[in-house]
Amino acid sequence: MHDFPTSPPGLAPLLRLEVEVGELVTLGAMATGERRVVAITGGRFEGAGALQGWQGAVLPGGADWQLLRADGVLEVDARYVLQDAQGARVQVVSQGLRHGPPEVIAALGRGESVDPVAYYFRTAMRFEAAAPSLQPLNRTIAVAFGARDARLVRLSVYALT
Repeated sequence: MHDFPTSPPGLAPLLRLEVEVGELVTLGAMATGERRVVAITGGRFEGAGALQGWQGAVLPGGADWQLLRADGVLEVDARYVLQDAQGARVQVVSQGLRHGPPEVIAALGRGESVDPVAYYFRTAMRFEAAAPSLQPLNRTIAVAFGARDARLVRLSVYALT
């Protein structure tokens, strides 16, 4: 059998995102849990690390399709578009989990500001870009560490190296 890599991947700073969100819309209780959707209404981003200086807007029109499971874990599946200052666009797919103590999750539900250390909010991210300068994003898997405010999701994004 061939040798397998023994060291874990590293993390390199990639992006900071502030994603503005609309009202939560529930579709009701399904067999798998409560299905919900939250519209993405705008926001902004700025690059970090190798993307330092890259910046632009989160375009309205995306959404986060959620599943609130019976065990209290929220599955997120967000899809939206970034547009940089030169007009180049990038599709973002962000899928992950958010959970924490019931009182912390209840405070988030009321729109209160909660220290992100008090709950778990992580996503895996993939990108799709046409612009030649952004082609490295097409070959990147990233992880994001998130925080949720009343109408804003803040994400620190790191490329897996």
